[in-house]
Amino acid sequence: MAATDTSSSTGSVRAVAPSSGVLRPEESRVIWLLLAAAFVAILNETTMGVAIPHLITDLGITALQAQWLTTAFMLTMAVVIPITGFLLRRFTTRQMYIAAMSLFSLGTLIALLSPGYPLLVVARVVQASGTAIMMPLLMTTLMTVVPPNQRGRMMGRVSVVISLAPAIGPTLSGFLLDTLSWRWIFGIVLPIALVALAIGARWIHNLGETTRAPIDVLSVVLSAFGFGGLVYGLSQIGGTAAHTDTAAEAAAGTVSRVSLIVALSVGVIALGLFIWRQLRLQRTDDALLDLRVFRSANFSLSIGQMGLLSVSFFGVITVVPLFLQNTLGVSALQTGLVALPGALIMGLTGPIIGRIYDRWGTRVLLIPGTFLASGMLWFYTTFDETTSIWTVAVSQTLLSLGLALSFTPLFTASLASLQPKFYSYGSAIVGTVQQVAGAAGIALMVAILSASQASAAEAGASDAVAGAAGAHAAFLVAAIVSLPLLVGAFLIRKPADQPMGAPAGH
Repeated sequence: MAATDTSSSTGSVRAVAPSSGVLRPEESRVIWLLLAAAFVAILNETTMGVAIPHLITDLGITALQAQWLTTAFMLTMAVVIPITGFLLRRFTTRQMYIAAMSLFSLGTLIALLSPGYPLLVVARVVQASGTAIMMPLLMTTLMTVVPPNQRGRMMGRVSVVISLAPAIGPTLSGFLLDTLSWRWIFGIVLPIALVALAIGARWIHNLGETTRAPIDVLSVVLSAFGFGGLVYGLSQIGGTAAHTDTAAEAAAGTVSRVSLIVALSVGVIALGLFIWRQLRLQRTDDALLDLRVFRSANFSLSIGQMGLLSVSFFGVITVVPLFLQNTLGVSALQTGLVALPGALIMGLTGPIIGRIYDRWGTRVLLIPGTFLASGMLWFYTTFDETTSIWTVAVSQTLLSLGLALSFTPLFTASLASLQPKFYSYGSAIVGTVQQVAGAAGIALMVAILSASQASAAEAGASDAVAGAAGAHAAFLVAAIVSLPLLVGAFLIRKPADQPMGAPAGH
């Protein structure tokens, strides 16, 4: 039986389950191309944090302005990702891939050639527009074409991309910044992105089936203000917690507090209206983001678990570099190298973990993974100014192993709990939750670190001791946030394998 049925009139392709239950070579090639493109996009996203100090000096900008290079990226992701559920149903796989990689490549080129700060911010927005499409496209395609008995191992490769790229990003960035300049961060990525675009345009064929439903403009606007407002408001938390020694700093803190309140208020109100709008539109299958996916208890539990894990994970990987550089006094390159062993562990274990999921399900992975991750977060609370860099490196490696054991079963079990027609919406929700939860984790941990560090400094502590006190407070909150995960690990199950195209159990 052919794996696909091409329609020349719409350019769409209906996915049909292979009778042998084996992924066909052309489908496997599409997934590998999407994995490579997603890796490049996420790698680029995680290189900017280490470059901020260099950009402040080279571009002559303030720390607040420099922060917009990451805030603008996160805002764009938060606005675009919720829309991808509709876009992936409206346009073909090939169209979406070309659009995503073209936007990403264009943004990278603008960043490389940017003469100053304003155009660099624009470049980050264009880059984020492409990156936001890539992960939902990858996960929707995977769920559409991969037979149920192979989804775990394929999702293990997705976990490698999601986990390995953020770990390698700081290492690569640190090396380039110590030896060359910040422009090379984009100069290295650009040719790889262009090659991925060219290969994908040549080899990717259409998978899935398109629809002709019109886009609801009001939903797009409400989504932008809702998710964008939340992410922007969360990004202002650090500014409200900053130590204020001068009138200028006090004024900046007041502005941040006003921005925080206004943005979060707008975000909450717009998000409430967005949800109301989707509940009405989904009655006629016209929703921008169909919320019927939450009727699956397993999907909802997996999303909740993933959200809490993201709060802790993204918060900690933001605080650890600050602890290493400000408290232990290590270089940017050494900071990146600390994360490298954990990245290698994730890369080596991802496919293996996927195979274990396919055979034995979620609990054999999720329970030990969650307990290991939470245990390491509690161990992080023992770090102080005398902690060795090797202790941090080993702890980071064990935390990475716990995360690898957790993310793969969560991704697979969540989407496999849905009916196939909801895969694109489920993928969009997974990406949105990760983005908003990650932003919340970063904002929360940085605010706590800043406030605790300022209090210790006021009490007369040295810079190193104050930095250690701030990091300790942030790690403690991350560890507390991880506690509900220990319960959730026992509740999430692997949906029963079923023929592709059959309704998933709810």
